[in-house]
Amino acid sequence: MKNIPRIMVTVGEPAGIGPDIILLAAEKNFAAELVVICDPNLLQSRAKGHITFHDIDLDQPPRLHKPGQLNVLPIALKTPSVPGQLNALNAPFVIEALNIAIDTCITKKADAMVTGPVNKFVINEAGIPFTGHTEFLCEKTKSADVLMLFVVDTLKVALQTVHLPLSHVPHAITTEKIVKKIKLLDHELKKVFNIPHPKILIAGLNPHAGESGYLGREEIDIIKPAIDLLRLENILIEGPLPADTIFTQKYLKNCDAILAMYHDQALPVIKYLGFDRAVNMTLGLPIIRTSVDHGTALDIAGTDFANAGSLIHAIELAIQLSSSGTE
Repeated sequence: MKNIPRIMVTVGEPAGIGPDIILLAAEKNFAAELVVICDPNLLQSRAKGHITFHDIDLDQPPRLHKPGQLNVLPIALKTPSVPGQLNALNAPFVIEALNIAIDTCITKKADAMVTGPVNKFVINEAGIPFTGHTEFLCEKTKSADVLMLFVVDTLKVALQTVHLPLSHVPHAITTEKIVKKIKLLDHELKKVFNIPHPKILIAGLNPHAGESGYLGREEIDIIKPAIDLLRLENILIEGPLPADTIFTQKYLKNCDAILAMYHDQALPVIKYLGFDRAVNMTLGLPIIRTSVDHGTALDIAGTDFANAGSLIHAIELAIQLSSSGTE
């Protein structure tokens, strides 16, 4: 009887704080087995003797994590990593770790994956097309559609568009696409978070939600028709609401999730509310994936200033979600 989830963890960009926060998290208690996909030499160079490392056999049953110890599935860096210094030679290491984590989850040798922060620039500089984790996971798992969701405490915020230049956002928003994302969000809130009748709020694109068309017509021509179609399918949805008030208690106390139109419409609020507690997760995948809500922080990599809070919460959420499916 399997009752201990196995969680695969990637460090992300090796020159960033990924290795540091994983080592900090390893000192905590977790009701699961943690397996870090990494070059052991990289971890050793950052650990400074505080953590004991063990090889892992994925064919063996998971064993409960012990603080101060870490299971490592070894993959090699192309060249030694220097904290804070990006090197395109190590970009394949980042992609290989992701592929291993995904494959391990798909083949049911692991229950969930947790990803550390990556640097998109250096991956693309290496000649590897990479828009972000969300898009990569969607393609790799052959998922029909995915949704980026941020969770901090009881607040859940999904994104209609993800990693796009702001000038591209209005052209990427259509009634059909909004309907698709809301239906996915509604389905996953029921399936993943056991919310029987989710109430979803949707933000407008323009200031003051367009102010009756004076500040833009996307709310009238695109978002409102999507809401009308969704209500015909008995989805509880309200909006479009002005983005500058949708995150106030007046609305939050009566909703289960918010759909924001673009990345920076939601992320400043999420990070202000709980930078060290927020978790990024991908809905719509055949596997469980959570992640930190922050970047690589190259300026503090290899120092004592890294904060592992987001990673710890990402691991705990992955355990929570995967435990409900263990036998």
